[in-house]
Amino acid sequence: MAKHEELPVPEFASLEPVYGDGSQLEETQLRFDTLKSKFVEVFTHPPRVFARSPGRVNLIGEHIDYEGYSVLPMAIRQDTIIGIHRHEPVDGEKLLRIANVNDKYTLCTYPADPNQEIDLKNHRWGHYFICAYKGFYEFVKAKGLDVGPPVGLDIMVDGIVPTGSGLSSSAAFVCSATIAIMAAFNLNFPKKELAQLTCECERHIGTQSGGMDQAISVMAQTGFAELIDFNPIRATDVALPAGGTFVIAHSLAESQKAVTAATNYNNRVVECRLAAIVLGIKLGMKPEDAIAEVKTLSDVEGLCVSFAGTRNSSDPVVAVKEFLNEEPYTAEDIETITEEKLSSIFTNSQSSLDVLRAAKHFKLHQRAAHVYSEAKRVHAFKDTVSSNLSDEDKLKKLGDLMNDSHHSCSVLYECSCPELEELVKVCREHGALGARLTGAGWGGCAVALVKESIVPQFILNLKEKFFQSRIDRGVIKKNDLGLYVFASKPSSGAAIFRF
Repeated sequence: MAKHEELPVPEFASLEPVYGDGSQLEETQLRFDTLKSKFVEVFTHPPRVFARSPGRVNLIGEHIDYEGYSVLPMAIRQDTIIGIHRHEPVDGEKLLRIANVNDKYTLCTYPADPNQEIDLKNHRWGHYFICAYKGFYEFVKAKGLDVGPPVGLDIMVDGIVPTGSGLSSSAAFVCSATIAIMAAFNLNFPKKELAQLTCECERHIGTQSGGMDQAISVMAQTGFAELIDFNPIRATDVALPAGGTFVIAHSLAESQKAVTAATNYNNRVVECRLAAIVLGIKLGMKPEDAIAEVKTLSDVEGLCVSFAGTRNSSDPVVAVKEFLNEEPYTAEDIETITEEKLSSIFTNSQSSLDVLRAAKHFKLHQRAAHVYSEAKRVHAFKDTVSSNLSDEDKLKKLGDLMNDSHHSCSVLYECSCPELEELVKVCREHGALGARLTGAGWGGCAVALVKESIVPQFILNLKEKFFQSRIDRGVIKKNDLGLYVFASKPSSGAAIFRF
């Protein structure tokens, strides 16, 4: 039997296989009906085909996918649905017309040109669709498929993954868009190829994405978290112990990954690469070889482990402690070690050059220590799930690993914020076995592992101790609370609908 990442995206003629048969089905049926009628209203014809892709919550393994390490996310029920229709030229022009069910997002129009540049200085929500559009054409060209000259497309989007929440609304949008374009051409490809493609698509928007968000959105299976490995992309089902559930709560600090990339997200990508190069050199590589060959911390893990062996350990952090200073490095400090200008090391990456311009100094020791220790926690999490412990003991251990992960993200990787710290503390004080920030951080959500039996009470406590003061100050409306705090079991991945 083919492994599920080798299979194409499933196609369905009804909603039940993806959305079950309860209240979620009714709610989703309503969304599809609304999307269809809005589509007809805007474009005067119905969509031909629909695609959906979910958001995700990362249970453990933060900021390590772009360093080549495995992560452990699960899909959530919130998703992005896209209806699409190929159309004849409008007044002789082939256009991409992208509309949204939510009036807050105005209609975006672009030429039907796969080679168009995306104007990153002028951020528009439709840009995410153009990422998918460009990526699709690059992909079919690389595969040697002829899909004919570009055609006009009408697109209607309905996304209910909260934006800026660290639940990967952008990946849900890009994956759903890519699959919708593919379905409009009656094509389908193995999920693992789509996971890779959609990760590359999102780089068109200027974020150096690691691939976790797209992989889980495309490959998720109902009822399982997934251990996602990279190079090549693989997904292994992880069945969580009975009696536990995850509660996701928004800190109400918006994390704008694409906007703050130079000082936050991409800054960490650069710091990790510099840490890896410096470790490579200190562990015996020639500077020019380290610069040419070392892209991520996983590339020098073997050297670090060999060194740790001389100290009766197998932990790469031993080498980090020995060779990387805890004090921040200046660009000049690093250039003395690499014997090359940082600007020439990163000469091919505009987003990295933006980081160098914005950064005052670089914390190499802390970033490397986080990545290596977090990579280990991911495997400890998976091993705990498949161990012979009782469900009760498993849940306790998973909670401890989540707490350790949060501490590392907060102290070593510095991707937390005051609101997340407060929220995580409130979760732990009210019965969470473990709680941590999830997603890129700097705002967005926390995820808490909670015994199923106390979930309703736990959510009430969060409302009272964290959200009530924000409702009183008018930050959010009381009626919208369900968008900001909810329990989720692992949900299913991407799908195509034709009905």
